[in-house]
Amino acid sequence: MRVVLVSDTHAPRFWKGLPPAVAAHLAGADLILHAGDVCVPSVLDELAAYAPVVVVQGNNDGAEVAAWGAEETWQGELDGLRVAMIHDAGPKQGRTGRMHRRFPEAELVVFGHSHIPLDESETWSEGTSVRIVNPGSPTDKRRQPFRTLGLLDVTAGRIERLEIVPLP
Repeated sequence: MRVVLVSDTHAPRFWKGLPPAVAAHLAGADLILHAGDVCVPSVLDELAAYAPVVVVQGNNDGAEVAAWGAEETWQGELDGLRVAMIHDAGPKQGRTGRMHRRFPEAELVVFGHSHIPLDESETWSEGTSVRIVNPGSPTDKRRQPFRTLGLLDVTAGRIERLEIVPLP
């Protein structure tokens, strides 16, 4: 299963239409996860032309994005991998443990808000672990060197590839 991870598109201020660099990664996607701050539902319509979209509400998303289907959090299974998604995962300090406590069944938690790409894992003494990923933003890099998105390949409940991809 091929999944494209995006967050913080902030349309129409930064997303003026589907960026070609993003579109290039959407071909062949089985699913798109958007970790919030869509701002206008037309972004979701553009993405949905490529693959089904699951979205959570960001702090800049209003009633129109909620009406499109965005919830505060999402939990599901991607080819056997237990995944959760939230927009704001809170302060950097203790984030991995906090996400593990909030979504104890999740093996992967996708989040946004900071625009800072991150891929981090933690394993605890009892043998449980969680991997958290922020794909960054494909449109508003803020103080980061690149705009980014994430690519996730899952096979039989295992992450085969999780990559944060810089965009031009």
